[in-house]
Amino acid sequence: MAQPDSKKIFFENLSGAGKAIAVLTSGGDAQGMNAAVRAVVRMGLYVGAKVYFIHEGYQGMVDGGENIREATWESVSSMLQVGGTVIGSARCKEFRTHEGRLKAALNLVQRGITNLCVIGGDGSLTGANLFREEWSGLLTELVEQGSIEADAVQKYSALHIVGMVGSIDNDFCGTDMTIGTDSALHRIIEVVDAIMTTAQSHQRTFVLEVMGRHCGYLALVSALACGADWVLIPEMPPEDGWEDKMCQKLSANRAGMKRLNIIIVAEGAIDQNNKPITTDYIKNCTGETNVVLIARLMRCNLCLFTQASRMGVEAVLALLETTANTPACVVSLCGNQSVRLPLMECVQMTQEVQKAMDEKRFEEAPAGTNPTHRNHQIKTISLMSNFNVAVLNVGAPAAGMNAAVRSAVRVGISEGHKMFAVNDGFEGFCKGQIKEIKWADVGGWTGQGGSLLGTKRTLPAKHVDKIADQMRKHNINALLVIGGFEAFLSLLELLTARGKYDELCVPMVMVPATVSNNVPGSDLSIGADTALNAITTTCDRIKQSASGTKRRVFIIETMGGYCGYLASVGGLAAGADAAYIYEEPFDIRDLQANVEHLTEKMKTSIQRGLVLRNENSNENYTTDFIYQLYTEEGKGVFDCRKNVLGHMQQGGAPSPFDRNFGTKISAKAMQWISKKLVETFRQGRVFANTEDSCCLLGMRRRALVFQPVVQLKDETDFVHRIPKEQWWLKLRPLMKILAKYKTSYDVSDSGQLEHVMRNRPKELDASVAM
Repeated sequence: MAQPDSKKIFFENLSGAGKAIAVLTSGGDAQGMNAAVRAVVRMGLYVGAKVYFIHEGYQGMVDGGENIREATWESVSSMLQVGGTVIGSARCKEFRTHEGRLKAALNLVQRGITNLCVIGGDGSLTGANLFREEWSGLLTELVEQGSIEADAVQKYSALHIVGMVGSIDNDFCGTDMTIGTDSALHRIIEVVDAIMTTAQSHQRTFVLEVMGRHCGYLALVSALACGADWVLIPEMPPEDGWEDKMCQKLSANRAGMKRLNIIIVAEGAIDQNNKPITTDYIKNCTGETNVVLIARLMRCNLCLFTQASRMGVEAVLALLETTANTPACVVSLCGNQSVRLPLMECVQMTQEVQKAMDEKRFEEAPAGTNPTHRNHQIKTISLMSNFNVAVLNVGAPAAGMNAAVRSAVRVGISEGHKMFAVNDGFEGFCKGQIKEIKWADVGGWTGQGGSLLGTKRTLPAKHVDKIADQMRKHNINALLVIGGFEAFLSLLELLTARGKYDELCVPMVMVPATVSNNVPGSDLSIGADTALNAITTTCDRIKQSASGTKRRVFIIETMGGYCGYLASVGGLAAGADAAYIYEEPFDIRDLQANVEHLTEKMKTSIQRGLVLRNENSNENYTTDFIYQLYTEEGKGVFDCRKNVLGHMQQGGAPSPFDRNFGTKISAKAMQWISKKLVETFRQGRVFANTEDSCCLLGMRRRALVFQPVVQLKDETDFVHRIPKEQWWLKLRPLMKILAKYKTSYDVSDSGQLEHVMRNRPKELDASVAM
């Protein structure tokens, strides 16, 4: 593991000694709030600050008393996997008044609290900013009333505010995803998957209403994730006559023997005249239809989203670094990174989006940072000629592969291509297992796990002559390869073989899909999120199995090859005490230190421990060895159990994230293929032999980037099949800090207050084509 350079800043230089931090949740509850609260409390205590719970939101701040209690390390144990908010949330009319905020200020000053972490929606965060702006005046007024001493004005001169957005609607500008959104999507998809069998049995149309008064994110993303036939959202009211078009599409589906029709509508959906579009109205239009109102059920779920913990830690760092002149900020998620943005810039843009919708300027609503449309827009290209594009899966199966294939096929067809499916990877390619795949052939694929095309680990080098023959026989003009490390190796081999076979001189692009998340050139891979959810859910159930019993430590083995992503991020999500991986070498002294640490924790109120081990972390310190060591050394304090999760991490229906990530990244890959086909079509044929015509499409920090595979060779450890540098290694200290270890945390990426970017949509929305 690379050592940090001298330019990096470590959080030992940031001290919370003498500071008091309070955390509250306000407005509607959202899954993940507890994870954020836990991270704030433990990070605050870790840096030496006093941390307080404010129960019942702003109402508790106004009422004071027992509503404001000092938090301890143990007080946030066993809350990571709990939905809702255990410290309570309430809407407070009194806080909206000057008198209410005066009471709140008094309650905070009496406890020395000048740092406030607010988890809520735009209304809660706006109220916090107003409170901050009035703070000095409120203290002066309290002095005049005799409620506090005069020196308190100087001692507590500034109130520092950091916000985190907790809203299942994802209706806050400046962040890709708010706390609670991912879990809400899980609940929607669970409902859709559950009703599919009965809907197909009776050839029914189902209308689902999901939450989203002002934001259609949940409706749009869940529609993509489940392959819905029609979606209605507030930001894009349908044109007049939409009812007839919708009924015609449903009739055409039934005539084509499609037995299932799904319509998803956001609760705030409206038409061009600002008239609400209700589920009852849709039911009357479509005839024999079943209506399902998910509504509050979307809040009743466990949190499976690890970002809440990262954002909680970032919030504490922001409070430690703030000064009297620092504006209130909100910790947001952009790509796979936590960033800080000026709170009021985000609030104002959110309000501008709503104002544009109220004034029927719908084309401007997606132009804010509202991710509903910004992240789901692709450009379609009209082609003069029909090209043949082949799509195949390579490597081990990963949940979300089928969604990626479906997206590629339908976008390719909509752009004028003839799409070909290759069964069983390159092994099937050389045997001629290639056939044209039509629009209807991929219906219902989005929610299917595994690989319906079939996938093998076979590399093309040994069969390149036969593959070239099949390319020529079927006149394949481009290749889309969806897979893991084997897919990356395959493109390198095909690129090398171009000098001998002109048939391979076509645009080629790879989309990463592997549970191990070990593909160079991409921070995330299709399938990794589903595997993480399986690990987190299983760990939660395993820990719950020990409730009410004696103290117990569980040793869990995860997949990943030599890549420790699943063990590390799964450990962070599940609240593990340790996670052993190949990238961070360990020896017997580290194991002994971990046992001693757990022993000390078990002597307090902690009842359960969790240790994760990557399957190839060390050839000598196996899962059995670690289990036996913990069992022997923990005698008299705790006992042990071990579990090998195995291939359950690869199975099951794909998560909403993997369904949509697969859909979006494949659509973008097809867009790139279309562009390259136009560029390389000369004298009646496609000829592409440059490095940039053989690329990997991956997520790098905050964007999807096409990278020539040959340029990724230097970034790759081919022996252990992992990238040489991996972004998630920076998260490992967070897991250790939250498990009460003393460690260093690199904050070189933190502390940069950015500004909200206004993105103007320049491309046509083609999501309906998928």
